[in-house]
Order: sequence, then C-alpha cells, then structure tokens
Amino acid sequence: MKTIVVGYDGSEASERALGRAGDLAAAFGSNVILTSVSSVMTGASHGGGSVDPTDPPEAHEALLESARKTLADRGVEAETVLAMGDPADAILELAEQRTADLIVVGTREPGFFERVLGHSVSESVQRHAHCDVLIVH
Repeated sequence: MKTIVVGYDGSEASERALGRAGDLAAAFGSNVILTSVSSVMTGASHGGGSVDPTDPPEAHEALLESARKTLADRGVEAETVLAMGDPADAILELAEQRTADLIVVGTREPGFFERVLGHSVSESVQRHAHCDVLIVH
C-alpha cells in the first residue's frame, strides 16, 4: 500500500479516519495525502465559481495543518492538499491523480435530508472510487 488519501473535515468521524490512516501508514510505510474540501456557491461547477463565505478555504487549511501535526506526532509524514467543490468528487479526483491505493474517510449517522437525498460523502466515494476505500465508523 503505497499511497493513502484521507478526506478530513475536523469531525469526530474524520478524526477516527485520520487515526486509522496513520496506523496503516505506519505499518506499511505509506505516503499519506490529507485533503479537506472547501465548498463553492450553489450552482457553481467543480473547480470554479465563488467560494462559499460560510466555508472559507482558510478554515480548511487550518484543519489540514492540525491533522498533519497529529500524524507527525505519531511519526507519520503527510502532504496536505486543499480542494474546492464537492467533497466526494474532490477526494475521488485527488485519489485518481495520485494513483492512490486506498482512500480513508469517516462516516457518521446521516440526517433526514441526507438519507432522503442520498448525499453521503463516504457512500459516494465508495461507489465511484477506482481503488479500495476504508470507511471508518
């Protein structure tokens, strides 16, 4: 297992995913790429459009730096990549670009609208990934 991409948003579920990815990277000597995805305004296409002011890229950069330090404290070095757009699409695109062997994401109990509309990042990632996916509960 050479490359692991980790989707990280600072939630409890992503903290658990980060920990699991760190364990795997330490055991296999894997490269870790951490990504956090800043939203764009509704109606904007992936990679373009206006940044959602309620979800600024600076907040995601701080999250990524914190996650990188957490892994470094465990002896695991990680690269950080800030992405823009839909979280599932951005994670999948990064994994494709870097020919990842594994994507690690957290999951939580979906809310009513997520269940009705099927908007789960982890479900979308596992459905469309071209590599293995570890969904950490």
